[in-house]
Amino acid sequence: MRVLVTGAAGQVGRALAAAAPQDIQAHFLDRQDLDVGDAEQVRACVSALQPDVIINAAAYTAVDKAESDEASALRANAAAPLNLARTGVRLIQISTDFVFSGNASTPYQPSDPAAPLGVYGRSKLAGENAVLDALGAKALVVRTAWVYEAYGHNFLQTMLRLFRERGQVGVVDDQIGTPTAARSLAEVLWLFAKRPDLSGVYHWTDAGVA
Repeated sequence: MRVLVTGAAGQVGRALAAAAPQDIQAHFLDRQDLDVGDAEQVRACVSALQPDVIINAAAYTAVDKAESDEASALRANAAAPLNLARTGVRLIQISTDFVFSGNASTPYQPSDPAAPLGVYGRSKLAGENAVLDALGAKALVVRTAWVYEAYGHNFLQTMLRLFRERGQVGVVDDQIGTPTAARSLAEVLWLFAKRPDLSGVYHWTDAGVA
């Protein structure tokens, strides 16, 4: 099976490379290799590589910055997934808990109505809808939350840096979520890639809450 992984330089992309099964022929492309926001580049790349599955790990993830840079968020999180979906290749689209309002007191189910509060969440929801509408049963959306890794930009790395610099940190304490290791997510994404019978929307995180 041939798999194209976009966003290879990000924390999920790097985790996918580290966890790649030996029986899969994987091509890992970062934004220097492929601008997923460019429809023509996407068509040419997919035509050349002929993947059986695409795992889209490319995304605009700067949640706060998205409020003042909506165009970039929509290009990466909505237009780019649609470009990939229009190739007709089975697509696994990584999404986020930010498509919800965050007001629930119990874990969200895939069937719960989305209600994003900001630009980032709206852009990710638009990407979900784009691939589901374009590909139908060949689209699989995986929503996750609070992804962290020993490298890259994430909440864990930010907190560690601030503790080193300041010794103590003031931070919001009214959020509840499930920290999810990029490696754990990557292993599940590879399992999804090998299951062409699966489609629609799934939620997956590590266990526990913080």
